[in-house]
Amino acid sequence: MKIVELDRNTLGYDIDTNVFADFGEYEQHDSDTPKNNREYIKDADIVIFNKAVMNEEMLKDAENVKLLCVTATGYDNIDLDYARSRGIAVANVKAYSTPAVAQHTFALALYVLEKISYYDDYVKSGKYSSQTGFCNFDEKYTELEGKTWGIIGMGNIGRKVAEIATAFGCKVIYYSTTGKNKVEGYEQVSFDELLSRSDFLSLHCPLNDATRGLIDMAALKKMKSSAILINVARGPVIVDEDLTQALEEGIIAGAGLDVLTKEPMPADNPLHRIKDSKKLIITPHMAWASVEARQRCADEIYLNIKAFLNGEKRNRVD
Repeated sequence: MKIVELDRNTLGYDIDTNVFADFGEYEQHDSDTPKNNREYIKDADIVIFNKAVMNEEMLKDAENVKLLCVTATGYDNIDLDYARSRGIAVANVKAYSTPAVAQHTFALALYVLEKISYYDDYVKSGKYSSQTGFCNFDEKYTELEGKTWGIIGMGNIGRKVAEIATAFGCKVIYYSTTGKNKVEGYEQVSFDELLSRSDFLSLHCPLNDATRGLIDMAALKKMKSSAILINVARGPVIVDEDLTQALEEGIIAGAGLDVLTKEPMPADNPLHRIKDSKKLIITPHMAWASVEARQRCADEIYLNIKAFLNGEKRNRVD
């Protein structure tokens, strides 16, 4: 049995993946070109990967592949129809990053809400040391308590965010892009009502035809001018140029982003125009990546492989 892991660097080298050698010969490679990846997996029985695209072009010469293990919940980079035609099993990981992403959602929101960048700079610049009073009110901020927190995407992460927002004293409302997701204890509203009522709007939805470009200028103009937008879902849910313009013109108050339309963030992304960290904070797709979450992800992959070899179905999406 040969196990080949691609995109090895996406799990971080503080996480030990050598346990995969329990199942046979284990080989690992960092993110690479499709051509090199095709060569790496040519003799593989099991392929572990994150962002590598698994389609006919990638897999046609990998005649031994029996199982694809994606180190993520999303699997839109896998051609499931082709995998089924080959009898290749596909497994993902679920709920491993819920605590980390929910935590980061509030880190982004509070950073923008409380103007943390301004006050940190104020102290470190020496201005605080030279002032006469003990506090500073230059930048105003409000409380979470009593505000309305809107959510798009009431899966594991969305529900965890709803719990935390409720603990902060927020009223939680949500919008289902399919209209089928019913979550007891929270008010389901239309998209337009979600936009108009939310003081904070956080995105936790998958990327699909219903969500791509969902937050465009038309949507942003329906939001409160005091609203803060948080995206820890998928970058293309937001139209970057429209968000940039909305922040420049004060259509909304601020945004916190951990995902972008293209990653890494290209130099020509219009969001580079927003230099004011009181309005915008961007982190490099690391909301999911706590030490604990990355270890859980590796552990889940191990259990998926073990189950497959024992003839059991676990986290199968094929």
